[in-house]
Amino acid sequence: AEKNLKLEEKITMLQQQNEELRARIEQNTVITRQLSEENANLQEYVEKEVEEKKKLSRTNEELLWKLQEGEAVSPVKLPPTSSTSFYRCSSGNSSPAKVRTLRR
Repeated sequence: AEKNLKLEEKITMLQQQNEELRARIEQNTVITRQLSEENANLQEYVEKEVEEKKKLSRTNEELLWKLQEGEAVSPVKLPPTSSTSFYRCSSGNSSPAKVRTLRR
């Protein structure tokens, strides 16, 4: 009878451990799912950034080529700079921002 009592206590303890482990597995599954979604979103963002960088590189090469071709054919005067100019924010914003420049 004493041996049965100890075995029942051990069974109860093991059942509690089993439930705790099941809860941890469930929690880890939720976290894994969230991390997978975040990883997929980050991959998509990186792919978009790579495409944007390629596009900007092609545009830059095209502009350099046009500039070189223009200089080789005939000297062209550039128009005076306007009071506004465009630049790309380094804060990660993918759209150009309009900024006022001061004339001297």
